[in-house]
Parts: sequence; structure tokens; C-alpha cells
Amino acid sequence: MNEWAIVITLAASVVAAVPIALGALGELLSEKAGVLNLGLEGMMLIGAVTAAQVGDGTGNIWLALAFGGLAGAAFSAIHAFLSVTLRANQIVSGLALTIFGTGLATFIGKSIEGEPIPTKFTAVRFGALAEIPLVGPMLFEQDPIVYATIIAAFGIRFYLRNTRAGLSLRSVGESPATADSMGISVGAIRYVHVMLGGLLAGFAGSYLVLSRVNWAQEGTTAGIGWIALALVVFASWGPLRVLLGAFLFGFARNANFWLQRELSDTDFEVPPEFLSMLPYLLTIIVLVVLGSRDWRRAGAPASLGVPFVRDER
Repeated sequence: MNEWAIVITLAASVVAAVPIALGALGELLSEKAGVLNLGLEGMMLIGAVTAAQVGDGTGNIWLALAFGGLAGAAFSAIHAFLSVTLRANQIVSGLALTIFGTGLATFIGKSIEGEPIPTKFTAVRFGALAEIPLVGPMLFEQDPIVYATIIAAFGIRFYLRNTRAGLSLRSVGESPATADSMGISVGAIRYVHVMLGGLLAGFAGSYLVLSRVNWAQEGTTAGIGWIALALVVFASWGPLRVLLGAFLFGFARNANFWLQRELSDTDFEVPPEFLSMLPYLLTIIVLVVLGSRDWRRAGAPASLGVPFVRDER
């Protein structure tokens, strides 16, 4: 196998892992609060089209990223209102959010469909470290959002394990009635973390268009939101395992180009369409393998998807 093909694939896999990891980390925060949000794909699309519009209009990539994240957070507030305040079915609410987000993003993005965004992230090169074979280009020559995502994963892990706010979050997800009896505002905790999840999903969608430098309507996310949802289960609700899983899915998304190159020199033919479906096939396998496991043992919050009604404590 060509060494340069491996280097390019590994480096591209890290970039591809970023939106998956950001979306999954956001979903993890929401689910730790006990709120299942299947609207991840819709929030990512809203973040993507907002970032594309702002980037196209201003040429400022950081402003585009910020507005994309805020758009995702604002969109997630709809789900928070429906699932927390109105206590609607969280699955139905999340699916509705995805359908609505897809349609709205398509409508908003019509004016810039296929147009390049006049800015892009610049890779940060860590001197001699970037020259290390394989590892150098993969870890020490990436853009700032890659490193911010890694820091975010470690930060969320610390937050969940070592802070009072993180303990309150976990108590709300495990037993909201107990948390409420201790004076913790279940509704406020759920609202904040659902919207934080939306913020990260918005960043994920923004990064997709700002790293690809164009807007391709609903095809922009290509199902990454659903992969991120599966990744939360795959990682057993652990932030650092989310990072590892995101890289695995990112590698599966980028492996097809060098697999096709390698297989082209042999008599063994594999349809390129099959190689392109590798990440989605991997998602299905993960869900099948983990589907028989009890969510409690797998690490899921005990009250995930269950509305809290104070009078029914």
C-alpha cells in the first residue's frame, strides 16, 4: 500500500471525524440530561446553511462558525420546549425537527447552492512534530477546530466527572425526581444541555461547509447526524470514546479512495458504491451488536427519553 495514500487518508479521517464528534458530544450532553434528540441531522443542516450564508456574505470564517453554532442552539430550543415544557414524545419531536430542519435549510440555501465560500480554515503546523511519519500529518498539522474538538471532549469528561454542575446533570438524567427533591431545577438543566447540544451540532454542520468550502443543500451532512447518534451508543456515553469512535467512522468515510486504488491493481473488483457505504454499514453493525444490550448496563441515563412530571414523583 502506498505510504502517502495512508498518510492522506489518516489526516483526512481526522478532519472527517470532527463534525461526527461534535454532533455526538452535543447529543451526549442532551442525553445525559435525559432528553433524546433525534433532530441532530436537522440542527446540523441549519448550522451548515447559516454558516454558508454568513461566510458567503462576510468572508469571515469565525463569524460564520459562530452564527452556525448559535443557529443550531436556537433550533434545539424548539425541541427543548416541546420535550421539556410540553412533555411531548421526544422521538416524534426529534424526527419532526429533522424533517423541518432539512426543508428549511434547503429553502434558505437555494441562493448559494453550489457556490464556494470565500474563506477556509488554515492548518496549524507544529514544526518538527508534523514531520513524524504517519502521526505527524494526522495530529500535528490540522486546523484549530480539530484541536478544539479534542479539548472539548476532555473538557466534557472533566465537567461530567469532577464538577458540581456535572453531578447535577447526571442526577437529572438518572433520577429527575430525586434531583428535584434536592432543589435542582430539572427543567433548567434539561433546557441548558439540550441547547448546548444544539450549539455543538450547529458547529458540526458549520465545520462541514467551512472545511468543504461549499453548500450542497441537504446532501451536505450526508447522514452524519444519524452516525453521530449511533456513535453515542457505540461510545457508551463516554466523551473520550466518542473521539475514538468518530475517528473510526471518519476513517471508514475516507478509506474508499485508497481501497479503490489498491483493488484496481488486482483482479478482485468491488463496486465503488459498496465502499462508499462502509460508514453506514458500520453504523448498522454497531446498532445491531449493541441493540440487545440493556441501556442501563451500556451507560445510558436511566431516565433517557422519559418526561419529568413533578406531581408524579
